[in-house]
Amino acid sequence: MPFVNVKIIEGVFSDAQKKEMIQKLTDTMVSIEGENMRGVTWVVVEEVKSGDWGIGGKGLSTDDVKALAAGKT
Repeated sequence: MPFVNVKIIEGVFSDAQKKEMIQKLTDTMVSIEGENMRGVTWVVVEEVKSGDWGIGGKGLSTDDVKALAAGKT
């Protein structure tokens, strides 16, 4: 049983986007391992509190990630 764990910073993605992640990641795994595994492929999306995630020694907030996505950095 495959288990895919996705961690994202809270407040960046909408519920619809998280649902799309789950669907597309499941489809990707099924394309590799076969359709019979769809029903046992787990995808968990976990939100990490804003500021509790860091890259290169700097904490990232929800606003930081939104600015990155908008090309403002």
